[in-house]
Amino acid sequence: MENKAHAMAAGIFVALLTALVLGLASWLTRETGVRDTYEISTRETVTGLQEQAPVRFRGVDVGKVRRIGFDPDKVGNVLVRLEIDRDTPLTRDTFATLSYQGVTGLAFIQLSDHGKKAARLVPDEDHPPRIPLEPGLLARLEENGEVILERVKEATERINTLLGDDNQKRIADALENISQAAGSTHQLVQRMDHTVTQRLDPAIAQATVTMRGVQTTVDRFRVTADQVSTAAAQFGQTAQRINAPGGPLDRIGEGTDALAHVVETFSATTLPRVNRLAEEGNETLRSLRRAINELTENPQMLIYGEGKPQPGPGEPGWRSPEARR
Repeated sequence: MENKAHAMAAGIFVALLTALVLGLASWLTRETGVRDTYEISTRETVTGLQEQAPVRFRGVDVGKVRRIGFDPDKVGNVLVRLEIDRDTPLTRDTFATLSYQGVTGLAFIQLSDHGKKAARLVPDEDHPPRIPLEPGLLARLEENGEVILERVKEATERINTLLGDDNQKRIADALENISQAAGSTHQLVQRMDHTVTQRLDPAIAQATVTMRGVQTTVDRFRVTADQVSTAAAQFGQTAQRINAPGGPLDRIGEGTDALAHVVETFSATTLPRVNRLAEEGNETLRSLRRAINELTENPQMLIYGEGKPQPGPGEPGWRSPEARR
């Protein structure tokens, strides 16, 4: 008798616990807001869409799918009835698309709009407003699948043609030619560098030395000119002293002696310097003229050097200037 009492108590406890769990589940899943009915009538395939599937407006849960069936007014159309929260901003610009959750394949209704100003949809339980269903990404891919496959096929054929044996041989030959051209270019750069280093740099250095010599000669001419100017000034001062009014006549002879001494000094010191500087300037100008003539006749000597000298009159291989022309 005592065992039966324990069994009855346990059964009552289990029944109460089950009722409590069911009540808690009902309370947790209860609908706390007012929802209105809307419909979607479409000829699109709604694979993966089930009753109680969520309805979202721009990603926010706003309702669920109540029923899926066929439209009695339009033969062949699928009729989807929705329950959507009343505070959802649905307008005549609102449209629906069929989206999928991750990799599960379960579909849900995604609501959105184009951002245009439009009147709100007025709920009507007898004649629910209808929301148009636009093709989703998968539907567009399915529609354009044949075109995409055809273009992929064309691209594959072109790639096969491009990578054929003849084209591969041509590409290999082109790469080989490019490699050879790169090697030739490298050798040309090395030769140019060698020419600049071995021939052009010495020529430039020689020209620099020549210009320095010309500058030195010019400086010497300038110093000589200054000396001549100084001597001329001294000569002028002496002449003024000789011709000064009111001067004693007996100092004319002394002035003449002083003038003779100045002339003798000028002739013994300054004139030889002037002559030497003039000769050095003439020699420098002749050297510069010869260098310019050689460069004019043989400009390649800046790159290849002076080379073999031209034979002179009476030497083997000599030709007159008229025959060279």
